[in-house]
Amino acid sequence: MQIVDALVECPVTESFRVRQLAGMFDVPLEDKLTRRFQVELPSEEDDWQVGMIVGDSGSGKSTVARAAYDHRLVQRFAWKRGQALIDGFGISLSTRTITQTLVAVGLSSPVVWCQPYHCLSTGQQFRADVARGMLSRRKLIAFDEFTSVVDRTSARFGSMALRRAIDRGQISKKLVAVTCHLDVIDWLRPDWVLDMTSGKLTRRCLRRPRLQLSIHRCSRDLWPLFASHHYLDGQLNPAARCYIGLVEGQPAVFAATLNNFRKNHLRISRLVTLPTYQGIGLGGRMLDELSQHLTNEGATHIHISGSHPAVVAHCNRSTRWEFRKLLKTGRQRSGIYSDNSHWKTSTGRAVATFRFVGGSESD
Repeated sequence: MQIVDALVECPVTESFRVRQLAGMFDVPLEDKLTRRFQVELPSEEDDWQVGMIVGDSGSGKSTVARAAYDHRLVQRFAWKRGQALIDGFGISLSTRTITQTLVAVGLSSPVVWCQPYHCLSTGQQFRADVARGMLSRRKLIAFDEFTSVVDRTSARFGSMALRRAIDRGQISKKLVAVTCHLDVIDWLRPDWVLDMTSGKLTRRCLRRPRLQLSIHRCSRDLWPLFASHHYLDGQLNPAARCYIGLVEGQPAVFAATLNNFRKNHLRISRLVTLPTYQGIGLGGRMLDELSQHLTNEGATHIHISGSHPAVVAHCNRSTRWEFRKLLKTGRQRSGIYSDNSHWKTSTGRAVATFRFVGGSESD
């Protein structure tokens, strides 16, 4: 444990109005206004990975965090305007490392990775800042005003994505979230919480909330909501059967299947998760639960081919999927693909193919 002693001094410049207010409200006018905060925090050598400092505005949480963590306390990073997001990270980092971290914090779109930071939504900027902090050389990073700039739905699921990545060992850095928003506690599941309102430090062991994902057959009319977030293009085959995954009654993930030229042989042709819900495993759950449902309905062969690191990682981890082949340069145009040049193929990029083998598996 460590004791943090922070002193805030604010010089007061005398004026007629200051004197007038002091007299009107009986305010003791001193040369300086002084406020001291003395709190206990876990030391960096203790066994923890995520901490939170919470409290109302003006409670001293940022002051204490600055005294405890100094230059490691950040709110936002500086990004070069016009530069692709992927180029805003340290030059010593590999592209693979950067993309894996972006996926881990729930920023999973290769299209977004190629856009400048200032073109991203506020929620996407928040996740980009978190990813950059997680890839810094510091062993500990503290985020001031954590989730304060995003809507509360994005705050919850962004926190959940971050904690999920930490639990899986994808992020090993110590993280301290400084915020006035208590709604993210259950989703970030910190190892300790310092409440500046009461001055109490508590240790916690919270269970991650279990999201209810309901899957329904849907029309292709819902595809435009997801099209721009697909990493290849916005086209949807006219013969596709479409499915929507709802979280709390709201569209979160979309999947489409196509007949694979044989009876009861299907392939997953589209799998897209909206940005707010990325990084929390919904795409993998949709893939597994939909495939199991289709198997129960009579499908004898279900496969998915893709390049997206999140899909490949899920199928590699899962016992429900069996790796079949890797095409290092993708599918070459032949047969009906040669006759339909407007059809998108995987030519020129590595593609992994997996087959659904079923079974049960906890996330």
